[in-house]
Amino acid sequence: MKPFITIIITGTFAALLPLLIGDNPYITGVLITVLMMAALASAWNILGGFAGQFSFGHAAYFGTGAYTTMILLYQWNINPIPGIMAGIVAACIIALVTGSIVFRLRGHYFGLASIAVAEIVRLTVLNFEFTGGAQGILVTDVALSGLDLNSKNPFYYGMLLVLVITLLISAYLRTSKTGFYLQAIREDQDAAASLGINISQYKNRALLISASLTSVLGSLYAMYIRFIDTNAVLDLRLSIEIILTAIIGGVGTLWGPVLGALLLVPLAEMLRTNILGDALVKAGLVSETSPIGIFLKENLAHAHVLVYGIITVVCILYLPKGILVLFRRHK
Repeated sequence: MKPFITIIITGTFAALLPLLIGDNPYITGVLITVLMMAALASAWNILGGFAGQFSFGHAAYFGTGAYTTMILLYQWNINPIPGIMAGIVAACIIALVTGSIVFRLRGHYFGLASIAVAEIVRLTVLNFEFTGGAQGILVTDVALSGLDLNSKNPFYYGMLLVLVITLLISAYLRTSKTGFYLQAIREDQDAAASLGINISQYKNRALLISASLTSVLGSLYAMYIRFIDTNAVLDLRLSIEIILTAIIGGVGTLWGPVLGALLLVPLAEMLRTNILGDALVKAGLVSETSPIGIFLKENLAHAHVLVYGIITVVCILYLPKGILVLFRRHK
């Protein structure tokens, strides 16, 4: 029961944060991104961490939820709640089709196949007129059951709710029969099959759970930014960021993906807004007019991918189980 209590207490504290920070759209926006990436990485972790199936195509499920909700809202003015449900159904259909094909493969072949599936979904969306094609879909007026969605708080609480649900599901799976079967599959598929575990069934079960949660997050994100295109919700970079968040935090653990999001999202934001460069200048460590200062000012804002890579290499070399290990060692 301890993990469940910890999740509820942490979720309750997070629910109070908007009251503590007040009306600050910038900070709220960063927190929304943190919650979304933590939930995405946790949802991916159910398949990639617990079952050991490293999917590089989770952007397909994220984009499916986003496009389904936005198309129903834009074309037929259908309330986003049924749109979210429809997105889950669409993502599950794609997951079932995907699972029936790619789960026959293992290792890097599975990873390549998952990329191919995501690219098929992206190119399909890109070439249909009702999806907006390359122009995407823009919704300028969104109403959800009388809520004022011009405020960011509903999306904050929506992302938080999905994260809490994802963590509760993950905590349950860690101690359930399904979770033990998934871990057995991760360690040795042949040995698990010899014990009578239905490999395909449990892999697909993990994929359906992961795809459903990812789809909901895609729907919420689409309503949050009110504009989507294939670059925003179906790009391979999104899938890679999800995986990096889980790996750097601690793949296969409960809190690792959350810790990874808490580290990477604020770091990327500080690089994008050049907060780190300005801090070095104000501290007197770097002169603003020096070659180094000019270089940092012009290039640091685009360096978050490079920093992700450096952190990933360091984690692989020195913390292969993620930065969560540091906290466990400290204890």
